[in-house]
Amino acid sequence: MDVSVDVDPGLLVCTLDDLPEALVAAAHQLLAELVRGGAALGWVEPPSQEEVRRLLTDVAAAVRAGDASLRVAFLGDRLVGLGYWTRYARPTHRPHADLQKIAVDPSAQGRGIGRALVSALVEDARAARIEVLTLDARGDNANALHLYRTLGFTEYGRLPDFVAVGDRRYDKVLCMRDLRSAPKPA
Repeated sequence: MDVSVDVDPGLLVCTLDDLPEALVAAAHQLLAELVRGGAALGWVEPPSQEEVRRLLTDVAAAVRAGDASLRVAFLGDRLVGLGYWTRYARPTHRPHADLQKIAVDPSAQGRGIGRALVSALVEDARAARIEVLTLDARGDNANALHLYRTLGFTEYGRLPDFVAVGDRRYDKVLCMRDLRSAPKPA
């Protein structure tokens, strides 16, 4: 494990050299709980453990290829957050990456875990020579949008009523951070 950020006493944000089964189970539990609570993570129903395993396996393979970064956060031995970015596959977009699935355990929110994850992922992107890091967020996710703004992301577009969750519709907010310039303070 490569330790990168220690924000809250006991909080450890790190990369992973491999994908232990215990991490898959803990990530599944975290993501399923968040989706059940209405979190905007791209699922309408909680993902299965196998779906989470495939997702993490794909991201881990991209990490090994230099095309992604996966960060996890622990309080003690409990997984309380995860997030990742992946490089765009299209050859004309290869200098850029998309930040995805920033997830923090509801019982641990407000402790700087989301900020630590995103900050570590931005630094990983900078180290990987990513030029522009993009993300999208559901328009009603005010806390996430505020966090991204404070970390130097700017909104570059909005698709009204683009995200469908049953009969409800939400804007899709498109944000970016240009990493070609000097680092912005966190």
